[in-house]
Amino acid sequence: MLRMLLVEDQAIVRQGLKVILEQDENIQVTHEAENGAQAIEILEKYSIDLIMMDVRMPVMNGIEATRIIKKQWPEVKIIILTTFNDDEYAVEALKEGANGFLLKTADSSKLIDAVYSCMKGGLTLHDDVAAKVMPRLLQHEQKEAIDVELSPRELSITRLVGEGKTNKEIASELYLSIGTVKNHITQILHKTGLRDRTQLAIFAVKHDL
Repeated sequence: MLRMLLVEDQAIVRQGLKVILEQDENIQVTHEAENGAQAIEILEKYSIDLIMMDVRMPVMNGIEATRIIKKQWPEVKIIILTTFNDDEYAVEALKEGANGFLLKTADSSKLIDAVYSCMKGGLTLHDDVAAKVMPRLLQHEQKEAIDVELSPRELSITRLVGEGKTNKEIASELYLSIGTVKNHITQILHKTGLRDRTQLAIFAVKHDL
């Protein structure tokens, strides 16, 4: 059973999301919070697999909460959910380690698909957001020369991570085992000094791999 935490300051929205998500028998919304500070308090007491979190909230917003959570609990997946089709929020959320960014206008199947994709290691972006975010990531900073030595295999895996592919999809495309892909990604993260595959995906885009 996948344990989820919903972080949203409007109770009626939280309840709607809970009803949608729990249509899937493998998903259970075990906890709810009204802001990022409450989310952190919950994580200090309970085990959570994935957080679906609004970006604009009182006390502590979703971007700030993502920054803190990813430092303390890097294994916890985070999907940022918002009504605002603003690429700046998406860029900041991804830079802080968020694993996905969806608009609240997404249909119910998209929400559930995003949860599964996220848990498998995918990077989920709402289509409207992706169309704006990718050019923004490319232009946000000038492309830099890669200052670490990656093997051809590691470069291929980094490129596929940048395309949002899961470990299973990468393994299939490169004719490798999933375990081998995981080991390569671990080595790539060590070489680049990056925290997780979300940062690696951004790294791939920024360096035009």
